[in-house]
Amino acid sequence: MPKMKTRKSAAKRFSFTGTGKVKYKKQNLRHILTKKTAKRKRNLRHTGILASVNVPVVRKKLLPYG
Repeated sequence: MPKMKTRKSAAKRFSFTGTGKVKYKKQNLRHILTKKTAKRKRNLRHTGILASVNVPVVRKKLLPYG
């Protein structure tokens, strides 16, 4: 059976923690920053953890060898 291909767009967006959770960079921190509060921008800097419901989809279909 041939190797499965990794979805490269997903590989650039998601990464795994040591315990198997999925990390991602939060959106809305690229432009139009003047109307966003400092607190909101500060919270958007941190990485997000994907909900456990969506982890099997990312692990199986998008990043099969992750």
